[in-house]
Amino acid sequence: MTPEQQAEIDALRAQSFVTRRATVPALEEILYDVIPVLDHGFVRVIDYMGDDAAVVQAARVSYGKGTKKVREDAGLIAYLMRHRHSTPFEMCEIKFHVKLPIFVARQWIRHRTANVNEYSARYSLLDREFYIPKPEHLAAQSASNRQGRGDVLPPDQAEKVMKLLREDAERNYDHYLEMLGTGDEVAEEDRGLAASAETVAVTGLARELARMNLSLNFYTQWYWKTDLHNFMHFLSLRADPHAQYEIRVYAEAMADVLRRWVPATYDAFSNYRQGGVLLSAKALAVVKSMIDGKPMSREDSGLSVREWKEVMATLGREG
Repeated sequence: MTPEQQAEIDALRAQSFVTRRATVPALEEILYDVIPVLDHGFVRVIDYMGDDAAVVQAARVSYGKGTKKVREDAGLIAYLMRHRHSTPFEMCEIKFHVKLPIFVARQWIRHRTANVNEYSARYSLLDREFYIPKPEHLAAQSASNRQGRGDVLPPDQAEKVMKLLREDAERNYDHYLEMLGTGDEVAEEDRGLAASAETVAVTGLARELARMNLSLNFYTQWYWKTDLHNFMHFLSLRADPHAQYEIRVYAEAMADVLRRWVPATYDAFSNYRQGGVLLSAKALAVVKSMIDGKPMSREDSGLSVREWKEVMATLGREG
């Protein structure tokens, strides 16, 4: 965070308001605060609406007197989660300020059920900040997963990759400043970041064009607002062990925000979504046969090789 941004956060956290709206003390504790992610990134909660009680209230309006049989709010929330009743969870909303590498943002934006406003490099100068993975996160292409990682690179190869990434990013940023020129658009401190005075030529290229030279590991920022239902859907995909590491660490930080915000909902989400398993009709038939003591092979099951292995892994058996 820049000193100006930190001063703004301190000023916001120094304020307090008397309200009749529901507030959550555990979430208020971290409101506006920066949660660091990766080398230069962060997540912070800007605003929220509703709590566990709002989910329950919405459900009871939806389902009427029948829900009065549920004695505890946590029990009703678990019921809603178990039976995938999503609309009561849509009554709560949360807004984040996120700083993230551009390539992570391009994955993230695939979740189209949110309101997004991104920092614009058409109007403002991007910072000289780019993501360089740690050696333990540099891996070769997976032999079995076309969109995943395999074995970690040997130290010498990892060092070479990090050097190339850093050199490319530094060079691109120097050229970015060079194309912008030395006019008022570029601050003195930014012009001083270029490789040398000679490289900063007076070109005055428009910011909206100069930005195209920057690589995908440069950082961007946005405000991201979504409802509780879609927030949990995002977490179910991106906080999963199979998700790419760079987006997973953001999701894991935000999962802790969910725990603070709506603890009963978080417990139900952890139990039924993150810790639960969805079985196809054929897979369920396999499980029932195994419970009955019947021998079952992949050929007899009617499952694909991939689904068979997934079911066996879930049951802790050899595929």
